[in-house]
Amino acid sequence: MNEAPNLSYIDKLSKGDTLFVKTLLGIIKKELSGEIAGYQFHLENKDFNKTAGHVHKLSHKIRILGLEKGYKIAENYRKDLLERNLKLKLDFEGILTSMLLFIKKV
Repeated sequence: MNEAPNLSYIDKLSKGDTLFVKTLLGIIKKELSGEIAGYQFHLENKDFNKTAGHVHKLSHKIRILGLEKGYKIAENYRKDLLERNLKLKLDFEGILTSMLLFIKKV
């Protein structure tokens, strides 16, 4: 994937309100690791419906962090999970890794 997390969507939403940016990033930082842990737990336990639910939650954060291609991958992966198909697992998990690295830096 040639796409990297960024603040362009958040900056557009904020219209220059730095408190809004700080608050939104704080929420993402607080929730991201827990949502990923939930995703991994349900995936390991082969509960594909709950795993798909976590992917759906994560897809919103993917979009907020400016990953349009990543969002499409997440949505396709969510649909695939409902059919017990894991073909996009590595792509999705690569997106999660890039998000974690990015969110630690901002």
